[in-house]
Amino acid sequence: MSTRAQIAIQIGPEEWAHVYVHFDGYPAHMLPVLARWKPEDILTAREIRQVTSEALDCFSPPRDPRILPRPTREFAHLYMWIGCQWVHVVPQAEAGRAATGV
Repeated sequence: MSTRAQIAIQIGPEEWAHVYVHFDGYPAHMLPVLARWKPEDILTAREIRQVTSEALDCFSPPRDPRILPRPTREFAHLYMWIGCQWVHVVPQAEAGRAATGV
């Protein structure tokens, strides 16, 4: 079973490209392997089967990324480029549940 994710990259004042990732979208895998890649690499890939430190395994032909006005998590995980590094974004509502054990 795949763990789907999105990578949100700001491309304009209120424009975020959301690149789809099909396999291994969980943070323990994604954060180390994303470290090798820059936002430009991810945008060029457009739609990704799997991210590894060696390659971006892309769909062919790829679909264009969804363009949304803000970072939006539509799958299991969302990643963003913040302060020159990739971060896993956890919505506030979920962060609160995790902290309280609910």
